[in-house]
Amino acid sequence: MTGAASALTLGNVSFARAAPREGEETRVVRGVLPPGAPDYVHLPVEVPPGVRELAVSYTYERPAVPAGTAGNALDIGVFDERGTGLGGAGFRGWSGGARSSFFLRADEATPGYVAGPVRAGTWHIVLGPYTVAPGGLPYEVTITLRYGEPGRTPERVYPPERARGRGRAWYRGDCHLHSWHSDGRRTPAEIAALARAAGLDFIQASEHNTHAGQPFWADHAGDDLLILTGEEVTTRNGHVLALGTDPGTFVDWRYRARENRFGRFAREIRRAGGLVVPAHPHANCVGCAWKFGMGEADVVEVWNGSYTADDEVSLQAWDAALARGRWVPAMGNSDAHRDPDPVGSPQTVVLADDLTRTAVLEGLRRGHSYVVQSSAVTLSLSAADRRGRRRAGIGERLRVGAEEPVVVRFGAAGVEAGCSLRLVTDQGVLRTEKAPGDGSGSGSGDGSGDGSDGGEIEWGTTAGYAGYVRGEVRGAAGGLVGFTNPVFLG
Repeated sequence: MTGAASALTLGNVSFARAAPREGEETRVVRGVLPPGAPDYVHLPVEVPPGVRELAVSYTYERPAVPAGTAGNALDIGVFDERGTGLGGAGFRGWSGGARSSFFLRADEATPGYVAGPVRAGTWHIVLGPYTVAPGGLPYEVTITLRYGEPGRTPERVYPPERARGRGRAWYRGDCHLHSWHSDGRRTPAEIAALARAAGLDFIQASEHNTHAGQPFWADHAGDDLLILTGEEVTTRNGHVLALGTDPGTFVDWRYRARENRFGRFAREIRRAGGLVVPAHPHANCVGCAWKFGMGEADVVEVWNGSYTADDEVSLQAWDAALARGRWVPAMGNSDAHRDPDPVGSPQTVVLADDLTRTAVLEGLRRGHSYVVQSSAVTLSLSAADRRGRRRAGIGERLRVGAEEPVVVRFGAAGVEAGCSLRLVTDQGVLRTEKAPGDGSGSGSGDGSGDGSDGGEIEWGTTAGYAGYVRGEVRGAAGGLVGFTNPVFLG
């Protein structure tokens, strides 16, 4: 057993001590993992000097199982001679269950893996039995070493941290996307094109448990599109976005909530300049629901992809935390993987001083943002005292006495007929109006509450009656079209 979550180390796989100048050697390892297997199985590989390329392929049996019973699913990755210690000093790649083979060498590697020299020493192929069928998980791993001159590793160039913005303005983004550098099927070029078509100003590819793809986005950024770097840290007890971390940052995922290690990695994300964002916290897939609590969260992803029942649970849980005084800003992302998953639905619209990494992350952290299903929709929310001398917008606080009259304005542009605008406080929905739904989207778009011909609510209250107010737009069938972070009163 090792210190990186629950892990089992198998016997060493050895190759020739005196490596030939060229050619290749192959070894095959077979075994069976029982139900209740450790989270990770380490297969040590003794790599001699003179290796140009390491190539690995694997297969495993996937028998039919009764309904309601987990079948076999086996992930794979690799760590180099620097070891498998928690923190990932030796990390060289992870493809989860998305690929049946990978290779790496100095000048190139399979997407999801880090190109670099194959140095002599003990490497570890890491198997991750995600789920195991009652009859066990028979597997076969084929390891090939190819000998020769190692080649040169190209310099890594990352996307710039600034794009040509509009100064202080509202910017639209989608920060949960997957390319073929993890389990997505789209290339970075395809995703960037879809992001531009969706009216986005910034995006982030959040690949599962790998940072290897980050340099491949540099050619697709531009004056009109800011591309952030980060990772989706995919643990057995939930997923978290490391949002906007320094380029080249890797965040380890090999721990469970009971091990009390997440705080260490949350601090690593912040030290790298990023935000800690629990993703789809109430998703019902195995290992997806968030079990680490919100104590380390900077922002929470309340809306993930098409709006479903688990998103509604996330929204209500977030609102309940607001009522208890726990303020964590909310955001929404598409989590798009492949066609026909739409990029930018939903999207988060953030008020930032400029279109830069620092300004966008600061706007998200402060909750100066709202979430909508597409770029056609614009929301606005504000609160002011009766004379309009003091005023607060989304994510801000209007400082007034408990009984002082407050006027709240919530507007929506670009919504369809049949949608309803709602004002929500800790008591629930206190005001609802139907939107005219002309779909013109011609509101001011500045989130200021200065009016929107798609529909507007004006409501009077006091800080004693409502500690916060937030806006929602619901479709005719009740699904979410958009929502804002709150304005706080008092």
